[in-house]
Amino acid sequence: GFECIEFKFEERDAILVFPKENKCDKWLLKTEYFGAFPTFELEMLADGYHVAYVSNKTRWHDASDDDMKESFCAFLQEEFGLNEKCLPVGMSCGGMHAVYFAAKYPKRIAGLYLDAPVLNLLSCPAGVGIAGDNMYEEFVKDTGLTKSDLINYRNHPIDCKEELVKNHIPIFLIAGDSDKVVPFVENGKVLYKYYEQYGGDITQIVKQGCDHHPHGLQDNTPLVKFAKRVY
Repeated sequence: GFECIEFKFEERDAILVFPKENKCDKWLLKTEYFGAFPTFELEMLADGYHVAYVSNKTRWHDASDDDMKESFCAFLQEEFGLNEKCLPVGMSCGGMHAVYFAAKYPKRIAGLYLDAPVLNLLSCPAGVGIAGDNMYEEFVKDTGLTKSDLINYRNHPIDCKEELVKNHIPIFLIAGDSDKVVPFVENGKVLYKYYEQYGGDITQIVKQGCDHHPHGLQDNTPLVKFAKRVY
């Protein structure tokens, strides 16, 4: 029910959704899986926020995806008067994109909403720990990285944690404690513990008995309050 425009931005698919009322210049950037589990975005649209998306080269991330998002932010700022900062919504692989982007371009980030984020590539998709590796072949095809490469890899999303804390980027983290796809103990929990140890601003909700899906909360009140506090 919201006005939406779909267009090409530098040969990538892009979407911008406009609020109906109480319009402001603030906006959410869905970093992957646009339209999936959208209850939070719909609530923020109703409150005057915009929602945007630009497609990634691969869901497993390429450095060009970060630079594209920086250009996209500048475009939306110039063409539609949107804020220079955004609030990325990163679900699963989208969490990886949100973290990489925030670490490289912190000036564009008001805060991060991460939901069952992929942060440790050995965990997901490589399946070295708890999870299986049913997405591993796709990952190798898209990135060229193998398990052997990942053992000595120093650019996992979780390796961005120092940059996130250093740049005072607040985080709202949601995860299921029974996630078999992106195990919480190997991914989100590591980020949470680091933020707590070094005084970062992080809010965490762990859903008991929840697997990878569904993302989000039944009651988005804490998440909405976070978004309005940081942005």
